Amino acid sequence: MSLEMVPDPSSQASSTGVPDESYDVDVPYVPDPELVAAVEKFDDRFLDRELSWLRFNQRVLELAEDEHLPLLERARFLAIFTSNLDEFFMVRVAGLKRRIAAGLAVRAASGLMPREVLEQIWTTTRELSERQARLFRDTIVPSLAEHEIELVRWDDLDPEEQKSCKKLFKNRIFPVLTPLAVDPAHPFPYISGLSLNLAVVIRNPQTGKELFARVKVPPIFDRFVPLGSPGGSGRGARFVPLEDVIGAHLKRLFPGMEVLEAHTFRVTRNEDLEVEEDDAENLLAALEKELLRRRFGPPVRLEVEESISDSVLELLKEELDVSDEEVFRLPGPLDLRGLHGIADLNHEVLKYPAFVPTTHARLAEVESSAPVDVFKAARRHDVLLHHPYDSFATSVQRFIEQAAADPHVLAIKQTLYRTSGDSPIIDALIDAAEVGKQVLVIVEIKARFDESANIRWARKLEQAGCHVVYGLVGLKTHCKLAMVVRDEPEGIRRYTHIGTGNYNSKTARLYEDLGLITTDEAIGEDVAHLFNNLSGWSRNASYDELLVAPDSVRSGLVAQIHREIAHHAAGRPSGIRLKANSVVDEAVIDALYLASQEGVRVELLVRGICALRPGVPGLSENITVRSVLGRFLEHSRIFWFDNGGEPQAWIGSADMMHRNLDRRVEVLVRLPHPDSVEEVRELLDLAFAPTTDAWELGSSGDWHRTHGEEHLQESLIERQRRRRTTAG
Repeated sequence: MSLEMVPDPSSQASSTGVPDESYDVDVPYVPDPELVAAVEKFDDRFLDRELSWLRFNQRVLELAEDEHLPLLERARFLAIFTSNLDEFFMVRVAGLKRRIAAGLAVRAASGLMPREVLEQIWTTTRELSERQARLFRDTIVPSLAEHEIELVRWDDLDPEEQKSCKKLFKNRIFPVLTPLAVDPAHPFPYISGLSLNLAVVIRNPQTGKELFARVKVPPIFDRFVPLGSPGGSGRGARFVPLEDVIGAHLKRLFPGMEVLEAHTFRVTRNEDLEVEEDDAENLLAALEKELLRRRFGPPVRLEVEESISDSVLELLKEELDVSDEEVFRLPGPLDLRGLHGIADLNHEVLKYPAFVPTTHARLAEVESSAPVDVFKAARRHDVLLHHPYDSFATSVQRFIEQAAADPHVLAIKQTLYRTSGDSPIIDALIDAAEVGKQVLVIVEIKARFDESANIRWARKLEQAGCHVVYGLVGLKTHCKLAMVVRDEPEGIRRYTHIGTGNYNSKTARLYEDLGLITTDEAIGEDVAHLFNNLSGWSRNASYDELLVAPDSVRSGLVAQIHREIAHHAAGRPSGIRLKANSVVDEAVIDALYLASQEGVRVELLVRGICALRPGVPGLSENITVRSVLGRFLEHSRIFWFDNGGEPQAWIGSADMMHRNLDRRVEVLVRLPHPDSVEEVRELLDLAFAPTTDAWELGSSGDWHRTHGEEHLQESLIERQRRRRTTAG
């Protein structure tokens, strides 16, 4: 995308939502055409997004390799690596294959064609998967055994253990199993995505004919079967893979037959959604139909245990229609997602120290045992929450629950993208509707892999009397907004929460996110307009205190970047710091390149994908990119600008990706209070400190860990503990 397509910041104040006074510079910055050309002459200035994602998952794997981390946490990172890779193939690889098949194989911004990207994905994935398998077999399993947690195979069991497994198989597993034969009367069975299966070769002793059958490993049982009782401490525990137990008793499934071979395999299918909303009168019904279709998506990967025979592998490849490149032959056991169960063992010495979030200081009633009064606290001062360090239950959840119970509250409006199955927030919204409050819920039923749950909650909310809206046609509603309208002696007051994370009480304990609770009138007015846009026919694209995608997030941020260049040229303090999950958008990246060329210092903190190349001579010498991973998933999005010595900080739901900026409703809010801005400065100072442990991105696209003395998340936990001790 050409930089010349980006609007002049001097004309952007009203349309982007950035207030006019934020451009209080002597001469508005207009990019010099020669500098624009100097950026665009770098044809290879963008890293490939798919390959960058694989480097992110490599960093997850490096956490599993980190000997300084607790052992069970390392096992959990192996499970996370597997889950991440599964989703990558189901969505991203499937999308690449679909574009190639449809003849839409255009060159990516990185300069690579989809086929070239696919080939590099297969090569890199094979290397990483083999590295994961070796780590599990050669390091994690022996290390767990040293702590009396043994993951063994069937041949390692003693006679008593095999006898116990035989009883378990007979009483619980055997009744569930369904062997499916393949012969002229029985076509090759459908293999569901991510299911674990046994490919079995049997022989009829009377005819000598060999036959093939498939046995699905039931997902309703523990992936690793405990042998005996591990006890409360987790010590003395032995586990065997479920497929080993089934494989050892296949004769019971095929009586009178000879079992010749049994091999584990696993298929990954295309599970990305395609819903044409314009053609769907009822989006709910259309989505339910698409979810049914998703179960039968074409395969995009076949994982097999390395011991599989060539003849069985050829049969699977032919029946599943996968190429040689899509076959991953790996040491067993396959599907290490089951290590979550091992990581959950009650063995505290091998886990991160226990962490309990505390109530934010501005919400805590130290002198009283009464519940938190969010309204009272918000009237006194804005509250900038930082989860999971600040409790979600006593802040955001309490905010909605208090609103539902308060007789002075007239209305509650909220967006829901992902929420937990037993969501207290859903219950509170239902309670509010049942007592007559006006409740509007914008439900994003197309939240990937949560669609079924969101459909259930949408119907439950509708039945309770809530106004349920599914957002705008063609756009996912990804913004995190809640607004409470309260009748007070001074008149109607709006209480607003704008966050970076979902309204999910479970993930709020695991995801790092920011959220602002405020009574700021201008913000409340903007949020009210946005809810009207989402629920009605109004179309107001201009906001005073918000940037809203798809209208103004990209252009507003680029204008802010241009403003920093103008400040730098005028000799004022300048600098840009961005924290995001992903940075891919070419227009934003090019604007950052331009800022670097003009001498502005740019620092990025990116958890996942980064398509920007830092440190390239003549392009990005003033840009550094780092990544922090740990026990919590870094999820907040922050946009910091030095602004000539009067810093501004924005937070919100938008990542720097095409889907966020063009195909989603996203919101960024400028923090209105200097105290909140200072809190963000302290967080970013710690994140970018040279002593903080992180990965640094090189211009080639490779990441290198710095192994700093401090860890961002552990430092924040310690800071929270000190505050709790001081408050106590």
